[in-house]
Amino acid sequence: MISTDDVKHVAKLARLELTDDEINKYSKQLGDILKYVEQMNEIDTTGIEPMPHAIPVYNVMREDIVKYEQTKQELMANAPYEEDGFFRVPKINS
Repeated sequence: MISTDDVKHVAKLARLELTDDEINKYSKQLGDILKYVEQMNEIDTTGIEPMPHAIPVYNVMREDIVKYEQTKQELMANAPYEEDGFFRVPKINS
């Protein structure tokens, strides 16, 4: 079981305010989770390849094919303000 001091420390790091009842409850719950992880560590996984996902994941995006390449003059025609061949934008004051 995880100590209540550990739970208080994690809560402080996460900037959570917990009641004493919550601290006791989470201490037991986190301890149960760690017991379950220990059970999983006992499983023999020799010869089993690691996998990032439980099911195969494929990229469904299409190829990025250029159909029409605009010229600089065409792009600059869209600029509300242009200076020396570059887009001119308002200064950002911080």
